[in-house]
Formats: sequence, structure tokens, C-alpha cells
Amino acid sequence: MAKTAFAIACHPDDIEFMMVGTLIKLKEAGYEIHYMNIANGSLGTNQYDYETIVKMRRLEAIEACKVIGAHFHESLCDDLEVFYCQDTLEKLVPIVREVAPEIILTHGPYDYMEDHVNSERLAVSAAFCRGMTNFKCNPAHPAIDGKVRVYHSMPHSLTDQLKNPIIPEILVDVTNTIETKKEMLACHRSQKEWLDSSQGLDSYLIDMAERCGHFGKMTDEFQYAEGWILHSHIGFCDEQDDPVTVALGKAVYKNN
Repeated sequence: MAKTAFAIACHPDDIEFMMVGTLIKLKEAGYEIHYMNIANGSLGTNQYDYETIVKMRRLEAIEACKVIGAHFHESLCDDLEVFYCQDTLEKLVPIVREVAPEIILTHGPYDYMEDHVNSERLAVSAAFCRGMTNFKCNPAHPAIDGKVRVYHSMPHSLTDQLKNPIIPEILVDVTNTIETKKEMLACHRSQKEWLDSSQGLDSYLIDMAERCGHFGKMTDEFQYAEGWILHSHIGFCDEQDDPVTVALGKAVYKNN
């Protein structure tokens, strides 16, 4: 049975910005890979109505998934309705139990917007609840055994909400995946004009590559990299467990 890695992010295109290079590398190392955006992208537009943009962004995400053969999981709620609440957690836990990931890639608790932070909290709690037999799931799914290590990505801003720099613990060489990252990000066609106008990005494809280049320079070895901070092991795995580093070997730089 293949080991699994699960990227759980907030909005369609978040995985492509800071996570998917590592996900691709894990697939190359033999992992079954899964892809999920908790929010459906409903507010990522200034020109389409609700039904149109939600359908559009779902299809864009599915298209991106097909580029790398990832398993696509449906979103759970609208943008800015990603709250750390029982209802959403009850829906996420059975998905995590079904996937049974050894690795979860998600946002960090230091990210620049609340949707991202709450997505991270939900992903971490869903992993923590994987073996709790009395946790209420919607739909029901039996508890599972097994260890999981959670990895937190770097924020788009490269800082926390108070402008403090976020320094990665490990960096993954994504130089040979950067073109695939661009291809996947380009699938999110509805976002180019929206991000240019709402967040001042000259080009979201250039911006993604520049951020990966920023982390690559930290290593003096990789041209492009994605940075990660390991979540505490308590309740998840053994202290020394680092399956990303074990799987990717020389493609991982330890930033210490």
C-alpha cells in the first residue's frame, strides 16, 4: 500500500504557490498525493457572480490536479467562512481518515490572513483526531491508527501578520518542478486579473517563481525551493520523524 501525502490549503491556487513543488517531489518518491482546498474561491473575483466563480474555480483546481495526477477533494465552505468550528471539522476529519496521510502539508499558524490560519487549525485538528473513536464525523468514518507529520508552508507575505520574518526549518529543492508549478498555477485563469488588482501582483506566475527563488537562495544550493516548518510531534508521531527529509534525501536542506 502506497504512503500518502495530503496538501490541505485554503483557496484554489494556494497549494500551487507554496506547496505543490514538494507534493510533486513526494509523488516522484513513491507517495500517493492528495489535494484539497477548504474554501471554494467564492470571493476571488470582481466580475463574476457567486455561482459562476465557484464553478469556475472548482474546474480550474481539478484541471491543476490532473497535471500531476493528484487526488482531488471537494471544498467545504465559502471564502471568509473558514472558521475553526465543529461543523467544518466534522467534515474534514473523515476525509483525513480516508486518505490516512503520513504527511500533511498545510498553511502555518503565522500566515497573513485568517482564512489561511483557520485552514491550518482545521487540518492540524483533523490529523490529531484521526484516532479518536468517539469524535463525531460527517459522514461517519472509523478512526485510524498510524503516525502523521504536519508541515507548515511559508506565508505569501514571507512574514507573519505583525511583519516578523518567517524562517523555514527545512527547504525542499523544487528546481525541477518549477515549470510544472507554473503550469498548474496558470490553470487558475480566473485569478490573474483578480490578484493583479486586489493584491498588487504584477504577475502571479512571476511572483510565485520569485518567492521560490528567495528560498532557494537561503540554501546556496538550490535555484528554487519551498520552505517548511515542522509541527510539534506530540499527538502525531515520534519526535524524530521527518518523512519528507527521509523520502527526498539530498533534495532537502536543513536550515539550522
